Amino acid sequence: MKRRDFIKKSAVAGAGVVAASTAFSTPAISQGLKKMVVVSTWPRDFPGLGTGAQRVAQRIADATDGRISVEYFAAGERVGAFDSFDEVASGNAQAYHAADYYWKGKHPGWGYFTAVPFGFTYTEMNAWIRFGGGQELWDELAAGFGLKCVMAGNTGCQMGGWFRKEIKSADDFKGLKMRMPGLGGDVIAKLGGSPVSLPGGQIYENLVSGAIDATEWVGPWNDSFMKFYEAAKYYYYPGFHEPGSMLALGMNKKFWDGLSKNDQVIIESAASAENDVMMAEYNMKSGAALTKLIKEQGVQLRQFSDDVYDSFYEASEEVFEGVRAHSDLAKRIDSSFVAARKDLSGWTKISDQAYLAQRNRVLGA
Repeated sequence: MKRRDFIKKSAVAGAGVVAASTAFSTPAISQGLKKMVVVSTWPRDFPGLGTGAQRVAQRIADATDGRISVEYFAAGERVGAFDSFDEVASGNAQAYHAADYYWKGKHPGWGYFTAVPFGFTYTEMNAWIRFGGGQELWDELAAGFGLKCVMAGNTGCQMGGWFRKEIKSADDFKGLKMRMPGLGGDVIAKLGGSPVSLPGGQIYENLVSGAIDATEWVGPWNDSFMKFYEAAKYYYYPGFHEPGSMLALGMNKKFWDGLSKNDQVIIESAASAENDVMMAEYNMKSGAALTKLIKEQGVQLRQFSDDVYDSFYEASEEVFEGVRAHSDLAKRIDSSFVAARKDLSGWTKISDQAYLAQRNRVLGA
């Protein structure tokens, strides 16, 4: 899909306008047939995010061989992107595909189950969710809203964002209007900026018009598709805010509890498969996209200075203090995250990080 078509279709994402849906057909089974309406926060056919959500829905339909009839709605086709949570929690739909940090206004703990500043990489997030107590805390948080959530995608370490001007010090964030959701947006506010939360389909027009001064989105593959380089030429790395952004399949808990154990395992497996496939796709396609941005679009690649990054960290710690003060559950989620980060960092420092440093050295990369 062309970016112009994406923008046009996404314009209704906040309006809740009903458009076309996709029903995934499989051999009909009359006994025990269950309907599963899936809504998402992504435009239809958007590379990676949208297509990944569609793959999850298709896998569930195929793998259950008709026991679950899946109908998928992209952002704006049934409800607006940011209305997906309430649509599923209320039972009007059975599942959403989204980044759970969109719901941090409901509880700050949701931020940890997508990405938080100075948080987990893709592999570290998987470790925490599966073996570090993350899933259990996620279950506790979600149950309080009538939901059950599982991992269903990841976009990896994101870029720091697109800026109209160079960022030479933390002072350059003062008064800056930047699209950044999640706890990362709270960090921008601590630095004196104005964080703005926008669905993907509204970012380009706001950046071009000057309504925002900067934006983060995902990385080279998606960002080049969005043509942000037409409005901002400075592309900064690495992002402090989303080192490994996990996406979720969030389901209405009554729907989930009413499924057979067999169907629960199938849905979990379908979501888990996308968690792997999406990350592989992003890794493979981002390098070539970055080269094209620099060589053909005149993008200026910049690295945040250590002083700026230190400012990100100091502001992040202030944000985390506020999260811990919110509630007992928020404090326990943060404590689990901090403990896991310490253990994982100690290992990755002498494994992945050490190897990559040496490989890049000998290859001259």
